[in-house]
Amino acid sequence: MTARTFDLTKRMGARVAAGAVLSLAGAFGFASLAPSAQADTRPANTAHVASVSKADANGGTADGQSAEAGASAQDVIKLARTQVGTHEDASGNSKFNDWYVGSPLGEQNAHRIGAESASVYKGQSWCDMFVSWLGQHTGTKGMGADAYTVSHAQWFKKTGRFGDTPKPGAVVFFAWNGGGIKGVEHVGIVVKDNHDGTIKTIEGNSGDAVKQKVRDTSTVAGYGYPEYR
Repeated sequence: MTARTFDLTKRMGARVAAGAVLSLAGAFGFASLAPSAQADTRPANTAHVASVSKADANGGTADGQSAEAGASAQDVIKLARTQVGTHEDASGNSKFNDWYVGSPLGEQNAHRIGAESASVYKGQSWCDMFVSWLGQHTGTKGMGADAYTVSHAQWFKKTGRFGDTPKPGAVVFFAWNGGGIKGVEHVGIVVKDNHDGTIKTIEGNSGDAVKQKVRDTSTVAGYGYPEYR
């Protein structure tokens, strides 16, 4: 997974305030501004954000079901598999960055942190944007929608849906060097518990692409559990 930096004063024209971006509708983070694989920098001040009424520009979800109906873990895993092999371009931008930039999530977050537009997310680390894309395009309830891995994990913890059991469809948070939630640097979706100390996952921005991986559970800080049907 790559991490990219840029001059905050040049790209955003404003300082990012400390605090957590947490919402009953999800935690809406923002893209990588610091030299870390966690995909983002410090979140902005705590604020409630309205949920997204449409999963994409056309409304609805990837499989045509309404967002209100919710989704199953297998719905999310199935959609994630269709994206395996999707690469970012030479500038480090992906289709998931483009979606986030064009979504209400990106616009709301950009305004909150003082950026002129959601284009601040272009070319930034996108592992959590991929997870957010999966949630929005399947109508998954309780997935959260973030671009900052630490904030996303904190939101699951705050809502009482964070634990250490690798269930299919769970959002898996990695902390390569330990440190619990504060050390989270990467995120993906659990496909399967191999019951041998490893899990099978699908992750965005893993080697600059969406990939299926087998990860040692010793690298996991915890799992977030969406409200699957």
